[in-house]
Amino acid sequence: MDDPLHLHRDAIIIDATCPLARSRQYVDWWREGGATAIAPTVTGMSGNAQSGLREIGGWHRYVRERDDTLIVCTAADIERAKAEGKIGLILHCQGTAIIEDELDFLDAFAAAGLRVVQLCYNRRNLIGDGAAERTDSGLSHFGLAFIRRLNDLGLVVDCAHTGLRTTFDAIEASSAPVVISHANAFAVHPNRRNVPDDLIRAIAQSGGIVGTVGFPAFLGNEARPSLDRFVDDIVYKAELTSIDNVGIGVDYYEGQHGVESDTVALARYEQRIKDGHWRREEYPPPPYYYPAGIETPRTLARLTRRLAERGFAAEDIRKVLGLNWLRVFRAVWGS
Repeated sequence: MDDPLHLHRDAIIIDATCPLARSRQYVDWWREGGATAIAPTVTGMSGNAQSGLREIGGWHRYVRERDDTLIVCTAADIERAKAEGKIGLILHCQGTAIIEDELDFLDAFAAAGLRVVQLCYNRRNLIGDGAAERTDSGLSHFGLAFIRRLNDLGLVVDCAHTGLRTTFDAIEASSAPVVISHANAFAVHPNRRNVPDDLIRAIAQSGGIVGTVGFPAFLGNEARPSLDRFVDDIVYKAELTSIDNVGIGVDYYEGQHGVESDTVALARYEQRIKDGHWRREEYPPPPYYYPAGIETPRTLARLTRRLAERGFAAEDIRKVLGLNWLRVFRAVWGS
């Protein structure tokens, strides 16, 4: 086994869900933590085409003004970011509000650099049902056409926050691997936002990945989960499928403890409850403490060390940290 710190420095590290990075001053936290590429959320659960283009335009300006970042469009861009000591930005929308009801907007966003598209954000939309809906309907006719267009454009189909039947339909409809960028195993902790074994297997059979999340309510009942809780989820998924179908999508976000005050986080929480994006049954109120040791992306090296201490081989650690995501991205985007 390599020295864990050396392995961490040498590895390609991809965090596949990074809403905190929308506040761009935090991008350097991932740099400090050794990340190679991160997936900032574009607009998220609400918004429209105009707001989505505004945010993507802001990322292009950010890259133009800094020589230590780049927009990721191909798998080779991630490898280039590693070789040049830069942070790669994988533009990722959570939900399809920015596409509105116009498939051609997907072409425009793809040309602008969008690379991962999450079908739903908990609620029903034109694509299908979200993970927190009362019903569990599948893909709509528009949703089927949407999947075909994603495949044609070489964009990753992401079923995080998406209802079970809608996700199974997406796997069946897609000609490319389907991912769940950030969800934990229901068998490890039975929060409704987590996903069952048969879905994890189906994602793996498609060639995809289910990324492990650090949001505390999805890891267990403890207010302050241990780093082992996070690793336990990785272990379970790897044993259920294979080491090739796991990764990380930690989901650091603005409302977590240590980023904004508990008072502001609670106001953000109540607004999401009021808007119907979150339900109290799946999302308890803050404060939200991410796993001990990786409370922020600044200390991601501790995850590498803990994986080594838990008996992961060096090559398997490299897969979990980023090589698995790189394989999927290469399959969908090309080299």
